[in-house]
Amino acid sequence: MTSAPITHIQSRDNAFVKDLRRLAQDSTAYRKQGRVWLEGDHLCRAALARGLVPAVAVFSESFWPQAPAEYAQTAIKIIVLADALFADISGLESPAQMGYVVELPAPPALLPDAATVVLDRVQDAGNVGSILRSAAAFGFGQVLALKGTAALWAPKVLRAGMGAHFGLRLIESAEPALLDALQVPLIVTSSHQGDLIQQQRLPWPCAWAMGHEGQGVGQAVAARAQRAVRIGQPGGEESLNVAAAAAICLHASAISTV
Repeated sequence: MTSAPITHIQSRDNAFVKDLRRLAQDSTAYRKQGRVWLEGDHLCRAALARGLVPAVAVFSESFWPQAPAEYAQTAIKIIVLADALFADISGLESPAQMGYVVELPAPPALLPDAATVVLDRVQDAGNVGSILRSAAAFGFGQVLALKGTAALWAPKVLRAGMGAHFGLRLIESAEPALLDALQVPLIVTSSHQGDLIQQQRLPWPCAWAMGHEGQGVGQAVAARAQRAVRIGQPGGEESLNVAAAAAICLHASAISTV
């Protein structure tokens, strides 16, 4: 199936197993290790489609004999874990049977003129991953996460992103001052103020700022915005989930370019 070296591991005290467990269960372990754990078929296929070369391919013992050849052929090294060991490491309720360890991409430089999503202390991993999916779907190729935002390469964010990470420029732990380098209009959204989004001619490219789930966009970001828009809510709810609001705003920008 492959010419890469294959190692079988049965012990939970193995050093590789300990590092892998941290990657799978600790949201910021990737920063210390410089590697990311991609668990499951969908994420691994998405990584391969973007040309990523896994440093290590990991398989459960029962799945290894039947694993599709393409899962192993591109890996530099292959690890086969006892089924119980793989289940113990997994961050999923229903553990997958394979995964990749890939090198953490080097932090990219900010592209001043790129269509951008700014995350201002968005803390829920599911929300962050969902916003990354919307960014990729609607042509926003750059995501700038300010300090206080959930770790972009955390396992839960990766799963919610469903492979969007591999097509985006992801900048983490930025200070609001970095927004001054953007050469595209910065837009903030609110459920209470600003003109209705459907009545606006939206600029392209632009940067949309999405704020904290409870507090919204902070003052440091709002002060730098060129425009504020409002998402109408005729049903009378107080506010929208930030991921839902992001999808609406990014889609509105995307269709304005058609």
